[in-house]
Amino acid sequence: MDCFVTHLEAAIDGTVLPAGELQTVHQDRPLLVRYDLPAIAASVRPEQLRDRPPTIWRYRELLPIGGDQAVTLGEGCSPLLPCPRLGAEMGIQDLWIKDESQLPTGSFKSRGLAMAISMARRFGVRRVAIPSAGNAGGAAAAYAARAGIEAYVFMPEDTPVINQYECRLAGARAYLVNGLINDCGRIVQQGKPHMNWFDLSTMREPYRVEGKKTMGLELAEQFEWQLPDVILYPTGGGTGMIGMWKAFQELAEIGWLKSPRRPRMVAVQSDGCAPIVRAFEAGLRFAEPVDRPRTIASGIRVPAAIGDFLVLDVLRESGGRGVAVAEGRLAEWNRLAVSREGIPVCPEAAACVGALEMLLAEGWINPRERVVIFNTGAAQKYAEAIACDLPRLDIRAPIDWRSLA
Repeated sequence: MDCFVTHLEAAIDGTVLPAGELQTVHQDRPLLVRYDLPAIAASVRPEQLRDRPPTIWRYRELLPIGGDQAVTLGEGCSPLLPCPRLGAEMGIQDLWIKDESQLPTGSFKSRGLAMAISMARRFGVRRVAIPSAGNAGGAAAAYAARAGIEAYVFMPEDTPVINQYECRLAGARAYLVNGLINDCGRIVQQGKPHMNWFDLSTMREPYRVEGKKTMGLELAEQFEWQLPDVILYPTGGGTGMIGMWKAFQELAEIGWLKSPRRPRMVAVQSDGCAPIVRAFEAGLRFAEPVDRPRTIASGIRVPAAIGDFLVLDVLRESGGRGVAVAEGRLAEWNRLAVSREGIPVCPEAAACVGALEMLLAEGWINPRERVVIFNTGAAQKYAEAIACDLPRLDIRAPIDWRSLA
């Protein structure tokens, strides 16, 4: 396969950097991968995808590495599921959930870490480190194990226990830190000269966003190249939001989209940790860090993100917005979605259910619009957040069947 990558571009000021060597950030801000889009348009048409395996690597022309060189666990395209019962409950006719819980490590992090680890191996990296408050650590550990690369994971001590266990199970050197994910990130940065590891932190290398971009490519293909009206996306570091918008821009430039209209992108956060929402509402270019973030949705408990300005750009360019929902109702929305549709919605996606309720009530979303919620991970990985007490039966006593009705 010919690689169509032309260069890397600094998101903060447009500085061009070479793509053929290991890169991290520019002026402590992210780099983006750029492609020869006219050449891609001339070399492949969307109908050619039909004969390719249903994995993220089917979009090889729009990726920095091909599937034959990839570190892969078989990450297939995640299903796009209609949600008529949940939609009817909420008063919307055309509601969908894209269920990322079915990816190999149980979350959308499989996409980004498959790409990042693949590129790290290509550039000869032998040791990586990552801060994680949830699913990224487990995905990094799994893909590093697959690649034969040593992995270090640093997690806040209140990271969900399943995420802690999966890191150790995959052979990573995992540590709990008495601080936030930003404190874990600082440990990773401070350790680089001592440990000679490569930093896999969100947006601190250019390739995780390319993996996350495949969510947008898939969504467009699943809707036959006609994008939905609104996308509700749980937003922490923002890589998925940035990646999807990049995908839509690239698809438009190569002429694959049937309409120039793009979705209104909604960044959903908890009111216990909402730096992006606050910055959007205040009209700021960059977000102010949150001092005491609190939310059971560990994936969006990110008090500061180096890609914050890119997320804010997406919201404004798309005519979207940021929404902070009530932390105290996440469990309620979680039960509602899972009980109506059977999809194992995680607390982060439950926040999107709350945002949908709010935006429908405000009239910002029309009940006839097509709306997609991203379920970014499996509910089963959040044992603490979904814990509940079940009634018990005593086999030594007669069963009162009426009490079960």
